[in-house]
This record gives sequence, C-alpha cells and structure tokens, in this order.
Amino acid sequence: MTHPAPPILIENLSVTYGDHRVLDGLSLSVPAGSVTALLGGNGAGKSTTLSTLLGFVKAASGTVSICGIDPGAAPDAARRKMAYLPENVALYDHLTATENAQYLLALSNGQQDRAAIADAFTAAGLQDRAWDQRLGAFSKGMRQKVAIAVALLREVPVLLLDEPTSGLDPRATADFNALVLSVRERGTAVLMVTHDLLGAADIADRICFLDAGRIVEDVAAQGPERFDVRALHARFAVATQRLAA
Repeated sequence: MTHPAPPILIENLSVTYGDHRVLDGLSLSVPAGSVTALLGGNGAGKSTTLSTLLGFVKAASGTVSICGIDPGAAPDAARRKMAYLPENVALYDHLTATENAQYLLALSNGQQDRAAIADAFTAAGLQDRAWDQRLGAFSKGMRQKVAIAVALLREVPVLLLDEPTSGLDPRATADFNALVLSVRERGTAVLMVTHDLLGAADIADRICFLDAGRIVEDVAAQGPERFDVRALHARFAVATQRLAA
C-alpha cells in the first residue's frame, strides 16, 4: 500500500549564498496532523529553511515540496497550500481586527463571512470588544490572535510558524499553544521554528535540532513526560556554542 507523501517534505537540500553553504544536505518531513519544532542557534539555517519552503530561496540541490508542489518552481501554487505566521505579524494598524481578517482572506480567496471570522476570533481567544478596534493599540499577543484566526479560516494543510511565542506573556503563550494543537487535530502539518525549547516540548510531536545546515538530532515525544528536557537542553546548548565559536 502506497502512503501519501507528507505535506512538508525536504530531501537532501542544499542552499548557498555566494560561497557560503547555509543548508547542507537537510532532510526533514512533517506528516499531516503533527507538530514538528525546528531548533537551532543563530546561523544554523532556520530562516533559510522557511524561506525555501515559502519559495523565496531556490535550492542549489535536493528537493522541497509542499503537498507535492515545488515552491521554487511554483511558489504561488505552494503558498495557496500554506499559512505562514512570522515573528512580527504584518497587519494594518489603521484597520480593525475584522477588516484585517477580511482583507487578508480576500487576498487568498478565503472565507470572508463576518460570522465565520467571529467564530475564528473566539477560537483564537480574542475578546469580542476588540474585533472592531483598530490594531494600532493591540499588543503582540492580540495581533498574533488575529493572524492565527486568519490561518484557521484559510483551512490549509500546512502551517509555518516563525518564533510564534516570542514576546508573549505566559497566558498568551498558553492560548497560542492550545490553538496550534487544535490546528494539528484538524490534520494540518505544523512546522514551528523557535529558540524556545520548553515551549517546543509542550506541544511538539518531534523536536529537530538544526546545526550547520543539517538535522543533527531528531527526537520524538514518548510517554507521559514526552521529552527529557534536561537532556535536550544539554544537546541544544552544545550545538549553539559550536555555532557561536
């Protein structure tokens, strides 16, 4: 019986900037209905990995696919299959939360019905009094909730997260993690790039360590404790120190 390819599939990927090889034989897959956390120090290749998946950077060798689509060859088609949540969400301060959602969904031909947007805001934990407020006064956590609501409404099979909990308080982080888990339960493949090992251990099904452009450790959650966080921290610290040296 042939199994379908995972929604996110990277095989032996190399990316170079000039003479510098940023990704060096990177292989990574994220199955449907799962969360994979990709950790690594500065310069490990995390941002380049995301840029390649989004179709902004082309591979020197190897293959990349989003739901069977090569984002380097057909970036628009690949992006229609994914939602991307950057560390600093690009929203419009002069528009309300609802107007932002309607506009962003219109760009992606997504559902713009006000009732559906309200349901998504509720699921994201955005209080109803904020729905018709302009975003200029929103906190980072509130802006993240607007963005994740839009991602929920798009109902795409792939979600890419770039340092999604950076700058969030513990309550906002807990709310965000609950949303990510609900997206996973819907069958979405989630790839989360982060420096936050403890946050990754809370929600990831796998934690992968990126060092010098390749995966050097791939650990799956097991048992009630899920991960040995102390052991993972020791490995992460070694990799980070090596990059800084």
